[in-house]
Amino acid sequence: MVLDGEKYLLLHNRGDAEILDLRVVEHDEIENPPTHDQGTERPGRMADAGLGRSAVQQTDWHALEKANFAGDVAGRLKNWALKNRFSELLICADPKTLGTIRPKYHSEVSRRLVGEIDKDLTSMPVDEVERIVKAA
Repeated sequence: MVLDGEKYLLLHNRGDAEILDLRVVEHDEIENPPTHDQGTERPGRMADAGLGRSAVQQTDWHALEKANFAGDVAGRLKNWALKNRFSELLICADPKTLGTIRPKYHSEVSRRLVGEIDKDLTSMPVDEVERIVKAA
């Protein structure tokens, strides 16, 4: 599987470990505009215990949506693992997405996980993904 916080490609190897033949079997992508396009309110303020006020940090809606997407993908992986849709799994994702999805792996997904590659390969053609996976 190749993913980032907004897109995933589920690839199936129709070849073997020596001669990879990756084919896209499923994909999904979300529309995730920048935070300034998602939130319209200014950050809030609240009274301090003393005389002043303090600002409440603005929510990063863009980052939150990426984390939610990674959680959704983890749920899909769980369902696929429980239905035996795959026996081995290699995850290729940028480091931030890996850090978000890793704690969400179901035990069946973890059991089938053969490795992780911490690179964002979602915008690369499949033959380039094959080359990087083979070199890893």
